[in-house]
Amino acid sequence: MREGSLEAPVRHPLDWKNPDFYDEAKLDAEMRRVFDICHGCRRCFNLCDSFPRLFDLVDEAGPGELHDVSSSDFPKVVDACTLCDMCFMTKCPYVPPHEWALDFPHLMLRYRAVDAKTRGVPFAVRQLVQTDRNGKLGSLTAPLANWATDVGNGLTRPILARVAGVHPEAHLPKFHGHTFRRRAADTPVTVNREAPAYGKRKAVLYATCFANYNNPSIGMAARAVLARLGVETEVVYPGCCGMPQFEQGEVEKVNAKAGTVADALGPWIDKGYDVVALIPSCALMLKLEWPLLVPQDDPHRAAVETLSRATFDLSEYVVDIARRDGLAPGLEPVPGGVALHIACHSRAQNMGQKAAEMLRLIPGADLKVIERCSGHGGSWGVMEPNFPVALKVGKPVATQAAKSGKAMVASECPLAGQHIMQGIERQTGAGETAHSTNLHPIEIFARAYGIAV
Repeated sequence: MREGSLEAPVRHPLDWKNPDFYDEAKLDAEMRRVFDICHGCRRCFNLCDSFPRLFDLVDEAGPGELHDVSSSDFPKVVDACTLCDMCFMTKCPYVPPHEWALDFPHLMLRYRAVDAKTRGVPFAVRQLVQTDRNGKLGSLTAPLANWATDVGNGLTRPILARVAGVHPEAHLPKFHGHTFRRRAADTPVTVNREAPAYGKRKAVLYATCFANYNNPSIGMAARAVLARLGVETEVVYPGCCGMPQFEQGEVEKVNAKAGTVADALGPWIDKGYDVVALIPSCALMLKLEWPLLVPQDDPHRAAVETLSRATFDLSEYVVDIARRDGLAPGLEPVPGGVALHIACHSRAQNMGQKAAEMLRLIPGADLKVIERCSGHGGSWGVMEPNFPVALKVGKPVATQAAKSGKAMVASECPLAGQHIMQGIERQTGAGETAHSTNLHPIEIFARAYGIAV
């Protein structure tokens, strides 16, 4: 038996249609097998709060160690997992192809799937993760919705905490009445015919729920940059990728979303379009999680596999253009420097630090690259019991960003960027005034081209 694996991690499909997947006795046995190995290794002690909680349970159990830990305590470990995948991708020496075949995040997902099937997802959480419905309603009532969800609103935020379990101090995304799809339709863009990539590429921008409803400037910057680089684009949004439901273990709902989106994007791929996802979590779902989730006998399986091969992360796509075709001239330095956070779901795509590579294409680039989890974890980080933990996990990132002295803080994950700024506020008392801007890397790249979005 080998002590650890030096091969690249390999993930096995999620066998969620197998009745054994939901067998609670078999799940408990697998939890104990994995937890016992984790307890003996402890290499992941500083990644997130799941592992300290696990190790504390074992250490406090007495001489029997894991044997004396009650299964009723396992939710404490499961609840702290944000599915960031960093233990699987960067730390664990026992992931497949090692014979012990540990996949801690997918085991936590299985536990949540069993819990969702047997006990159901709490009503408030189910409402919170319906991003398309919430996005449509929030966009229609943007001024009112943004007023009600503002952390400074002492009237409505306590109500939101009681009804939905959202921590009253957690910043929530703002809504925009003029969504990305509407802005793109209303604002024609001219493709640069002199760019080296002109005529060689065309891309569908998968808008994602966040860029469409909450931060359209990400999409507008991406479209404008790609047009400058000579790439013809179309904006398509069939629906959410399902990551919010994935985090809750609602795998059947995610499977349905995968089929809907893959079927909608398939005709574009057939016409020679690349698919570019604007948010790393969504790119991760399309590229890697859906092919592991959608069964081989599913009628949408072929479409999902085709979409997986055709999908690029946004920063990955710009870097690929620079390498294979070349950039259009006109990039100028962006003063002040950037503290750049590499999002966990970018790292989980196993493609390298593409956002850093992209920003280093800007002349005189001044980067402080921070490669550590922000602690936010999507919808997880705004919930009442989780927000303080999210701040604790993300404190090293906020500290590095605050001490960097850069004019801008950037993250490929907009939720992580916002959370990092809250961490800075807690340390400095200055909030977002500690840095002039908090942007997505593509917005910084657009500024370097002199593009205003």
